[in-house]
Amino acid sequence: MRIDKILSNIGYGSRKEVKKLLKSGAVKVNERLIKDPKEQVDPDAENVTVHGERVEYREFIYLMMNKPPGVLSATEDNYQETVIDILEPEDSVFEPFPVGRLDKDTEGLLLITNDGKLAHQLLSPKKHVPKTYFAVIEGEVTERDIEAFRNGVTLDDGYETKPGELNILKSGLTSDIELTIMEGKFHQVKRMFEAVGKRVVYLKRLSMGSLQLDEELELGEYRELTAEELEQLKAGQPAE
Repeated sequence: MRIDKILSNIGYGSRKEVKKLLKSGAVKVNERLIKDPKEQVDPDAENVTVHGERVEYREFIYLMMNKPPGVLSATEDNYQETVIDILEPEDSVFEPFPVGRLDKDTEGLLLITNDGKLAHQLLSPKKHVPKTYFAVIEGEVTERDIEAFRNGVTLDDGYETKPGELNILKSGLTSDIELTIMEGKFHQVKRMFEAVGKRVVYLKRLSMGSLQLDEELELGEYRELTAEELEQLKAGQPAE
């Protein structure tokens, strides 16, 4: 890979800024001074240093965020804050994107990566990747609702959902539930409850495939996936 691409990919500035850096004599490969931005380098096999500090190159970044309400699951927006705006510059330089969308007022687990192949694998309808949500519902959720969700419900546009697994944690004037679905239609959880005459007043995603929300993450905080989390996610295996 070209040395200017390697350095710009990991946050040493634009190609123009990297060119200046190279010209200044700050970059060495295996202790050999490199000034040509087109020089081909193998970042995995060769030792790249900038100002004497070793450069750790990687192509992909995998972040778990506890998405706060009021923030868009998008890469950019002219008027509103997005989840990418929350990232530190050393992470946003990888140009990651959210995998799937959480509604603006929904919080919880959001995977942010620049690995398009993994994103496609997780979002493909053919893969049936389960997503589990916790929700507070206005009204009493009953066994009848469990049965309805198990059979799939018809949404407002006539779409029939695949079966969902509804678990009642607390039932009353407001009910606490967990719901696992295999799809990710627009506002799906809210619309499924509307289909049975109820309203979602709070919604939080707990998991996506094997990936479970780290409860230690405050709203708006994020961290890199562990090697084990990433391995399980790629393999499509449930977490231990």
